[in-house]
Amino acid sequence: MAADILAEITGMLVEIVGDEFLLADEVTMKTTFNEDLALESIEFVALAEQLHHRYGARVDLMGFIAEKDMDAILAMSVGELVTHIGRVTHASLARVPSLPAGASASAG
Repeated sequence: MAADILAEITGMLVEIVGDEFLLADEVTMKTTFNEDLALESIEFVALAEQLHHRYGARVDLMGFIAEKDMDAILAMSVGELVTHIGRVTHASLARVPSLPAGASASAG
């Protein structure tokens, strides 16, 4: 699951930053947003929007960052975000009731 999330985040970063600045195979769990990727604040906003679009409101990048102090924000790695997304999406999947046999997820 973490590898899938890492691949999705890497794709988002390539789209946001541009592949001339970021080669997809260079992003690992240890890659830092500040030192390695030199992400600007506007790029964080773009990433937050893409995460929201992909995972919904439950993955709130700005809320996740707001819980950190400045040193932790500057040192934040892609792996921390992957772990956060995995934890949040796993928790929300655990709360979804299963449908009875033969039931359809679409209403209508």
